[in-house]
Amino acid sequence: MILRNLVSIGLGPRVSSPVTRRPLVEMTRSASSDMSEFRKVFSKARHIAIITGAGVSAESGVPTFRGAAGYWRKWQSQDIATPEAFFRNPSLVWEFYHYRREVMLSKGPNAAHLAIAECEARLRKQGRSVVVITQVIDDLHRQAGSRHVLKIHGSLFETRCVSCGHVAVNQVSPICAALEGKGSPDPDTSDAKIPPEELPRCEKSDCHGLLRPNVTWFGETLDSHVLTKVETVLDTCDLCLVVGTSSIVYPAAMFAPQVASRGVPVAEFNIETTSETTRFTYHFQGPCGATLPLALARHESEVV
Repeated sequence: MILRNLVSIGLGPRVSSPVTRRPLVEMTRSASSDMSEFRKVFSKARHIAIITGAGVSAESGVPTFRGAAGYWRKWQSQDIATPEAFFRNPSLVWEFYHYRREVMLSKGPNAAHLAIAECEARLRKQGRSVVVITQVIDDLHRQAGSRHVLKIHGSLFETRCVSCGHVAVNQVSPICAALEGKGSPDPDTSDAKIPPEELPRCEKSDCHGLLRPNVTWFGETLDSHVLTKVETVLDTCDLCLVVGTSSIVYPAAMFAPQVASRGVPVAEFNIETTSETTRFTYHFQGPCGATLPLALARHESEVV
């Protein structure tokens, strides 16, 4: 399956690659926006995969750091979210992620998150499954109540030691004393230039190495263990939803088209069409918090 080759592909936008040339099923008609037809398909699905992107979190007021308005100070995320940027200026990178952590601690799940979590809980009682494959690094799916979440890009609230590799959940605010009050996105803000020894450090007594956010940066490979689980979900699902994603960041952009290539219905929920829309069976345009609750609500055929 194609995902076995993705471990060696770095996170990034669409690029020409031998992996992307595998033939996919091309749609010869426009994706349908018939919600009643989608609901019929939904009512029969036993294993549902839901791929979510930054658009879902954006409806909770979370900055996406993409596009013309996606700047933190004078940088976009692809300028800062790299291994090279971290080892060149860990203070600046930690300011960026400290800001994002503090923003996230003030946000909550929206109607789309809640609809997904409620659907998962309801269908579980019927012997059906819902698995979320998310590109976002926030914690909103878990807060909403989703249990089966595969985070392909890591978590904003986990740290990883660059010395010993230890990974730990960390929701402390601020994550270290030196970052308190730092991280303003204002372009006129001066960099804090915090000494490395004052940045977040490993709490293991025999280490005390520098910590980094446990997220996948641009140019890094994805976690092979997570990808193996994703592969299993995509190989076995009989319905796939693509929610709030532009379908331009690899390798996640390949997931739904790969499912569609084996004839499985794929429904896209987004505020606009994407480059992959014509590959999918359904497209529902508008805020995900408005379209998704209707799509995932209890069907009249459900017994529970």
